[in-house]
Amino acid sequence: MALFTIDREKCNRDGLCAAVCPVGIIGLDPDKYPVPAEGADDRCIDCGQCVAICPSGCFDHRAMAASECSLLHDGLKLTREQCGQLFKGRRSVRNYKKRPVEQDIVEELLDLVRYAPSGHNSGGVRWLVLADKKELQAVKQAVADWMLFMLNDKPEFALMLHLDATFKRWTEGEDVILRNAPMLIVAYAEKESRMAPASCSIALSHLELAASARGLGACWAGYFNAAAQTFPPMQKILAFPDGSLSYGALMLGYPQYSYTRIPKRKDAHIIWRL
Repeated sequence: MALFTIDREKCNRDGLCAAVCPVGIIGLDPDKYPVPAEGADDRCIDCGQCVAICPSGCFDHRAMAASECSLLHDGLKLTREQCGQLFKGRRSVRNYKKRPVEQDIVEELLDLVRYAPSGHNSGGVRWLVLADKKELQAVKQAVADWMLFMLNDKPEFALMLHLDATFKRWTEGEDVILRNAPMLIVAYAEKESRMAPASCSIALSHLELAASARGLGACWAGYFNAAAQTFPPMQKILAFPDGSLSYGALMLGYPQYSYTRIPKRKDAHIIWRL
């Protein structure tokens, strides 16, 4: 199967597909029609930039035809003010209603974050969604066990993270681990993938922002992920495929409270070299 085909009757020969190709595998023939460069089949990363940029819809890639790709609508673009509120209004939610998160909403959100950037379009992010109360409790207890292990085995590091105070609050009945969130979403990937840490972090960041559009709140589960990466009892509970590792997780649920103001933040530290 050809890497791509061109409808010459539609093609306006503007060269945009060649200009945006990230790996430089699209050339132009003497008549300025797109043609694959040498080695294009092996080097293509199936990112779809070529299909996305074509204004006439003449470019069909072997992985996606133009007709299969939805059109962008100018009327749905975020305004400057809307974008500002989306980012500045993001809060780490640590108080949740006792309302379960619907599976179809999570499926919608995870389908959406497939479009987050990933290194070399690798798309190597995998998801584990935990909502069973017994399993969530087992996860919390494993994190508490990790804290106690760290306090005994690496006390200086543990005290730097204030794990002594956090563990004390846990023993007093306060859920400082998953904050009584009804769901935990874990991003995992192949341990040997050099792109996995960044890809998972980017996907989780997109998920956190997207969740707000469905009335959900989220918070990064830092204690959980520290245990998931290093603590064998936790890894046994998670039971990832061999060679896989957690690279981050979000607590998810319906916020118990609504925020009304944007708190101040430190100024951006920028080195300009113009």
